[in-house]
Amino acid sequence: MFSKASRAAALTLAALAAAAPLAAQVALTGAGATFPNPIYSKWFDAYNKKTGVQINYQSIGSGAGIQQVKAGTVDFGASDAALSNDRLKEMPRKVLHFPMVGGAVALAYNLPGLATPLRLTAENVTGIYMGKITMWNDKAVAAANPGVVIPAVPILAVHRSDGSGTTNIFTTYLSAVSGEWKELVGANTSVSWPSGIGGKGNEGVSGLVRQTPGAIGYVELAYANQNKLPTAELKNHDGQWVKATLAATSAAAAKVEMPDDYRVSITNAEGKDAWPIASFTYLLIYKDQQNAAKGDALLKFSWWAVHDGQKSASALDYAPLPQSVVHKVEKTLKSMTVNGKSALASAEQ
Repeated sequence: MFSKASRAAALTLAALAAAAPLAAQVALTGAGATFPNPIYSKWFDAYNKKTGVQINYQSIGSGAGIQQVKAGTVDFGASDAALSNDRLKEMPRKVLHFPMVGGAVALAYNLPGLATPLRLTAENVTGIYMGKITMWNDKAVAAANPGVVIPAVPILAVHRSDGSGTTNIFTTYLSAVSGEWKELVGANTSVSWPSGIGGKGNEGVSGLVRQTPGAIGYVELAYANQNKLPTAELKNHDGQWVKATLAATSAAAAKVEMPDDYRVSITNAEGKDAWPIASFTYLLIYKDQQNAAKGDALLKFSWWAVHDGQKSASALDYAPLPQSVVHKVEKTLKSMTVNGKSALASAEQ
């Protein structure tokens, strides 16, 4: 016969055993940017092993992710492009931006026979994507690479075919350095490209560049490195030649004055070491979480991502958030609500 104390202990253990699977059964769905997919994949796997929370993410491009957030078919979205005021007004409830990491958009190229790293000015990049510079040995490209023999190969400019935050970053840069580009093409997640061909996702652009001699394409740095593609050096805002690196991305983000809504551009940033085509990438989350279990899980994950998650950023070529930004995100997370109630306790765990 069991004593009363033994029976109570057994009931307590049974209750805990029954409750444990419930926590593990929480599943979140997200969709959006391909730009941060390498680090998000690592984070979601690590967080699942730590907590049992399953996070299913569709790497379909920022534009499609934003649409799914609007439709309410996902628990969170992901975008490298901050939503405009008009886009925010279209949302059924208030959406908040949470910066996760900083990243560089690199210009990957395929030029067999080129012995030294390619250098490009802002005018070169604009000319290539406007369709005005069509050969790699063009005198304007040669002038940026004195003493370098550049193959006489036709240029194939590769761009994104889908709505893309990476495109928004790249075209924001081109609009900042070229009045002609700003007037004729502009900056957005999708634009009417004057020339070139499209690839779907950072994966598609990387694949086209890798397979096509003479190709150049803009991709998140991690994709260029994973595909072992060389990347061009660019002359930055301060007139210095810089390469797309983790340090140069961090330099672009270091002096940012982060607004309360986090919608900020760090393209063409000042600083002699700053990479000019850089950005934060964001999670898009409704401020008032209406599903208690999912809201609690999402806030706890977000808190983990801006703390423990940052430790794995550098190894995947992303820049960890500056501490000033982390502290700001902490305050915003503490202001979140689940079913109208403060989620402070949830965020701090």
